[in-house]
Amino acid sequence: MGGALRRARPHLLLALPILLLLVALGFGAAAWRMARDNATIAALVAGKDVPVSIDAPAPLLLARVQHLARRGVTEEIEPLIESLDRRGETDLSARARYALGNARLRQAFDHLERSNLDPAGPLITLARQDYRRALQGRPDLWDAKFNLDVASRLLRDFPEFDRKTGDELKAEPKKIWTEIPGQPRGEP
Repeated sequence: MGGALRRARPHLLLALPILLLLVALGFGAAAWRMARDNATIAALVAGKDVPVSIDAPAPLLLARVQHLARRGVTEEIEPLIESLDRRGETDLSARARYALGNARLRQAFDHLERSNLDPAGPLITLARQDYRRALQGRPDLWDAKFNLDVASRLLRDFPEFDRKTGDELKAEPKKIWTEIPGQPRGEP
């Protein structure tokens, strides 16, 4: 065994610096990608419209969703959230759905300020759905709980909204007669 180690020693001494160089290059490439992603996130936070692909890292997708939500562009947000869901990023997906719900609720408030109730109702219903989905992924998100309550109160306070659509729970038909054992079920 000692002879085999002596024979392999020059090869190991030659391979070790090459291996260390490859490891350093790998870490350098990872640091460069991280710096590039951080610069993109900083640009999005600063308000610059930087395109982000669906295959981008999850924090970058969240930053893009939050940027689009601040601008009120809700149509482009859904594919990004679906990408987060497919990856299993429940925390980031919940934060993204919260941002989408906020964007929809702001749009609904804009319609309500102009006394335009027809488009406000569906936006509030969609915002409620987004807040509920956010709470499913992250139950401790207090802001989503509060905004869900605000959206629910809006639907309750404005009876003019069309309540035939949306995520309302259907009530069971009222039972006129009791179902207590021994009580007659016919006419009184």
